[in-house]
Amino acid sequence: MFQGVLTAMVTPFRDGEVDFDRLRANVTGQVQAGIDGLVPCGTTGESPTLSHEEHDRVIEVVVETAEGRIPIVAGTGSNSTQEALRLTRHAASVGASASLQVCPYYNKPSQEGMYRHFMTIADDVDLPMVLYNIPGRTGVTMEPHTVARLAEHPNIVGIKEATGSLDIASEIAALCPPDRMVILSGDDSMTLPLASIGGRGVISVASNLIPQRVVKMVHAALAGDWEIAQQRHLKLFALFRAFFLEGNPVSIKAAMALAGLDSGELRLPLAPMSDSGRDALRGVLGEYGLV
Repeated sequence: MFQGVLTAMVTPFRDGEVDFDRLRANVTGQVQAGIDGLVPCGTTGESPTLSHEEHDRVIEVVVETAEGRIPIVAGTGSNSTQEALRLTRHAASVGASASLQVCPYYNKPSQEGMYRHFMTIADDVDLPMVLYNIPGRTGVTMEPHTVARLAEHPNIVGIKEATGSLDIASEIAALCPPDRMVILSGDDSMTLPLASIGGRGVISVASNLIPQRVVKMVHAALAGDWEIAQQRHLKLFALFRAFFLEGNPVSIKAAMALAGLDSGELRLPLAPMSDSGRDALRGVLGEYGLV
């Protein structure tokens, strides 16, 4: 159900508020570019800075604008199980295709705590769930055996794998039947390596700006055309890394603005890209004909 390229959408802000007109335009542009799905209210969407009302409305607008043409995997995770439940119930009620559930951050639960957290949500809300393993942001790593336990639940269908470890991803692939647990890369530069061990695509930052190029790379890999996929991966690699020069979504929003695609403001505590970072980013974008 969820494979290919799903864009981890930026949230455009204007004068401190969510710019819903720009958000709708971004959704339309992504659909027209042939993207395979959209992920609002994730890390790239600055979800920790959204109020509950804004969070709900962003998901509603993305679902409404997509009009069922592509899946919408709504970011509804939290380090509070009760908050994640509320957000996930809302996403289900407005027609999201699935939820993206990040490992609880800051409070650093045990493997058993993570298992119970995700199972509570899966038992309560009849909506497919994609787990999100990103220890660099959460401070905890969900271990492969925990993923395998969770994969037994019919509502838990995939994982956004952003540990950066092919060993962890390989163990997940070995433990979980591919028809039960879809592995999606959480990092554009790791998409092709993960595809080599069974990954089925990416929740992509880069596709905010270059959706068609990322789609061509991933679809080549999914079709088994490894030579073409490798060529496209290596060609795009420097660009993938440039989108993280000063973190995400700082760099991708700056890149979109430099390329003439309105990405809106950042919201504190994120600050605009430094002048030196912007100059370096502009140089890379120029090499790809984007500025």
